[in-house]
Amino acid sequence: MKLDQAFSPDFLQVINESNNHNVAPGSESHFRVTLVSSAFEGCSLIQRHRLVNDCLKLELDGQIHALALHTLTLDQWTKRNQQTPVSPDCKGGGK
Repeated sequence: MKLDQAFSPDFLQVINESNNHNVAPGSESHFRVTLVSSAFEGCSLIQRHRLVNDCLKLELDGQIHALALHTLTLDQWTKRNQQTPVSPDCKGGGK
């Protein structure tokens, strides 16, 4: 996986959340990524997200519609008791 190679993560979780959204059956276009890596040391949140977005540029230019990113250092991950965040319920486009 690209994220494994680019970030050598201490923890990586990719969740397909497409079923929580108004998408065609079988669509895989909404994902939540929790990525814990020493590569994020000294980086701001926006820098971390840019690094991940650059890594996944091809996917983001095509098949992925939404990507929720949780990018943490090992220290931050430890302080969160190694708990992955939960995405809020999707309200849909006009609901």
